[in-house]
Amino acid sequence: MGLFGILFALALLMWLAYRGWSVLLVGPATALLAAALSGEPLLAHWTQTFMGGAARFVAQWFPMFLLGGLFGKLMDDSGSVASIARFLPARLGTSHTTFAVVIASALVTYGGVSVFVAFFVLVPMGQKMFRAANIPRRLLPATIGLGAFTFTMSVLPGSPSVNNAVPMPYFGTTTFAAPGLGVVASAIILAFGMWWLRRAEAAARKAGEGYGGDADAPPVVDEKLREQATVSGDFDPAEIHHGKRCTGEPPFGLAALPLAVVIATNFLMSLVVLPRLDFSFLAEEAWGSTTVGRVAGVWSVVLALAAGSLTIVIANYRRLPSLRETLDAGANSSVLPLLTIASLVGFGAVIASLPAFTTVRDAMLSIQGGPLVSLTVAMNVLAGITGSASGGMTIALNALGDTYMRLAAEHGIDPALLHRVTTTSAGTLDALPHNGTVLLLLQISGLTHRESYFDMVMTVIVGVIIALVAMLILGSAFGSF
Repeated sequence: MGLFGILFALALLMWLAYRGWSVLLVGPATALLAAALSGEPLLAHWTQTFMGGAARFVAQWFPMFLLGGLFGKLMDDSGSVASIARFLPARLGTSHTTFAVVIASALVTYGGVSVFVAFFVLVPMGQKMFRAANIPRRLLPATIGLGAFTFTMSVLPGSPSVNNAVPMPYFGTTTFAAPGLGVVASAIILAFGMWWLRRAEAAARKAGEGYGGDADAPPVVDEKLREQATVSGDFDPAEIHHGKRCTGEPPFGLAALPLAVVIATNFLMSLVVLPRLDFSFLAEEAWGSTTVGRVAGVWSVVLALAAGSLTIVIANYRRLPSLRETLDAGANSSVLPLLTIASLVGFGAVIASLPAFTTVRDAMLSIQGGPLVSLTVAMNVLAGITGSASGGMTIALNALGDTYMRLAAEHGIDPALLHRVTTTSAGTLDALPHNGTVLLLLQISGLTHRESYFDMVMTVIVGVIIALVAMLILGSAFGSF
């Protein structure tokens, strides 16, 4: 009965989240249902187990969500996102439209701008370009998705995204873990995705299919979609229209400067500055009895986002009509995603504490192929069920992170390889039809699953799976590099 309760609670969580129910409600409700079917004490699980897991997530990741929201909103209101997004397309022209949109999407998001902020700039820009090049509009979500939430979110080393940061405290790594493998996998994702998009574009031209559709409507986000989106993102899309945007755009160099500052600061802090400082005091109980390896990665990203935000304010102060309103909107944008994912993590904490979970854990660990294959399956399954790469990763690593570190030591596996396999695995099936990022991109584009989702599957799921297989083969043969 306990195992049935776990599976039923997972299915109900997935269905209700897809229907647009708030995970703030659904998380504890389904967790308590699983506990009830297991004959466990409900109030104790709610206040001690569920809230304990959720509170630990908030305590650990609030600084990063907060600064990520501020950075994204400052980039948007200063006109920097629009300037960067228009730079390459304006120079490559209509003959390279899909490639230009992919690279523009990748450049913005790899520098630390939330995909939800980027969508509101990339979609209108992409629509104009696709219309000019007479490329079917149904290919636009697959094109933006390839650049915005595949390799730049989970695979490419150094990305300051939450998805790339979650494994750091568990494995003692940084966002630059396994850089060689990350670059190789990113190249595979980009190459396969571009091959598919060019193939689809050529087939459409041969069939006489043009841009199609009526005039593109302004992007709108309803309340149901807002709830769905915040499960998988780090920015509340309701805040995108708050604050005040400037009427002009900074030149490309000035707009891209904060992205360069984020990447450079993250690199220097992760690999040069923090490793050379003495943080032995962290072993004291007053500081959580931790090590610098478990916090340095998070500190590096937090400092990078703070430096990037400060750079925007200094470089674009006159382009920010109301700095306070922009900062307020950026701060507010972090709250709902943070608490929503924390509710997922609390759900996972309850599930992991139930007696029947040992059956699930043993089944995961007994998968043939060793720890890397087992880790891959666990991340794919949980990210797919929850529709959230960060939520799925946190649930899995809270329950099994120490176990995988022990297995890695026994098998001589570098924790950096665990990190990169974890982030890449979680970035595959999280893009199933119920994923909030997928739903938001489709709605902003004015398209449906029937029109566009198949091409999205090819660029944001199949390509990543191919890269993941290559990563597992290379990692098993040569280790982390």
